[in-house]
Amino acid sequence: MGFGILSADRNDVMTTLTANLLLLLAAAVWGFAFVAQRVGMAHMGPFTFNAIRFALGALSLIPVMGATRSRQEHNAPLGRVVLSGSVLGVVLFAAASAQQLGIMTTTAGKAGFITGLYVVLVPLLALVWGERASWLTWVGALLAAGGLYFLSGTEQVGLSTGDAWILLGAFLFAIQIQLLAYLTQRVDPLPLAAVQFVVCSLLSWLVAWSTEPITWSRLEGGLVALLYGGFMSVGVAYTLQAVAQRHARPTPAAIIMSFESPFAALGGWLLLGERLGARGGIGAALMMAGMLLTQVKSKEAAVPTPDPPDSANPPTLKTVPQVAEGAE
Repeated sequence: MGFGILSADRNDVMTTLTANLLLLLAAAVWGFAFVAQRVGMAHMGPFTFNAIRFALGALSLIPVMGATRSRQEHNAPLGRVVLSGSVLGVVLFAAASAQQLGIMTTTAGKAGFITGLYVVLVPLLALVWGERASWLTWVGALLAAGGLYFLSGTEQVGLSTGDAWILLGAFLFAIQIQLLAYLTQRVDPLPLAAVQFVVCSLLSWLVAWSTEPITWSRLEGGLVALLYGGFMSVGVAYTLQAVAQRHARPTPAAIIMSFESPFAALGGWLLLGERLGARGGIGAALMMAGMLLTQVKSKEAAVPTPDPPDSANPPTLKTVPQVAEGAE
């Protein structure tokens, strides 16, 4: 399987290739965001960090919504946008909180690979809606589970507390992806994303104000991490994905975006001096193989469902296309 460009004409080839490169850039931005999250935890609590970065992310979408206003497809009533975005915001708050709590006690690289399990969990959760999973999806899930065992860094069956929080976050992100794939068929994706980021930020503020010390010196120390997490991870990468997915096919797009995991490991190695080790490397390789297998076309796939709308979230919260088995 290539990047979906073999049967296109020259103009389509260039457009699709450019889209895939933009998706790869977005994956790199998301991967390095795990480093920003680790750095931010040295200066402030997890809920304070999430409250600010999601607020910045929502602000960064305002000019994007203005520039793409004429391309919005649904024009749903404001009440529907607010209600749908609020539901997503609650789920996103739970997912991002679990991830941020976990990243306090695990490495950026491990967090990236464990979070990447949402690529496997999304098609498995689709079973709830009556979709069938191909045998490749089940093999991919088994490989990912084996990789998680090796990546845990212990001979015993079990995860560290931090890894368990990250795994819970991955599961919650998979639920959020399913909800977003459903709601963006009825509501404009950019306003929907902005509302969910605002709701997530407000809920994070409520917890932060009651449980964490918030001072200017703490915020100033983590300012670079906050700016990267808010503007780059949410604003820039979100925009890149929203633009690129108009020209990229869902399955290659999902595979490309799953490369945020090795980018997270690369960022942890380059900037934080983290090492996965031999055992962790085996686990990471197995998980990556499992993620990729779940996106491979199967001849025994279920009847394809329509391609999802062009929408997405950022990494530690981004949306991968809900790819029906058999779709390209």
